[in-house]
Amino acid sequence: MKNNFTSEILIEGMEFFAYHGFYPEENRIGCKYTVDLRLTLPLDEPGATDNLMHTVNYEEVYILVRKEMEIESKLIEHVAQRIMSALWAKYPQLQHIDLNLYKYNPPLGGQVARVGIHLYE
Repeated sequence: MKNNFTSEILIEGMEFFAYHGFYPEENRIGCKYTVDLRLTLPLDEPGATDNLMHTVNYEEVYILVRKEMEIESKLIEHVAQRIMSALWAKYPQLQHIDLNLYKYNPPLGGQVARVGIHLYE
């Protein structure tokens, strides 16, 4: 029996220490980042078969995100776009990606907990 579920896989709070930033000291000192993902795709088949080959492998997603986070960039917008592009290329069955990338304690001249970028398509 086919249910035609559309579901979301959530991978939240992936933490990384990376060296992104416009200012040279950001590239030298680095800081904490987190990434949250909401991946929309049909999950009827993996739900019925219990087969990892029919869904998104969370570990592979984490490794993909980690690899993109390791590439130094000036803008977190650039990092987020690279992550999105890599996810689309790896998982063509995705229908929608929602990504939040946060940078903690940015050097803005005052106390700011985090800044972030939200991409979705």
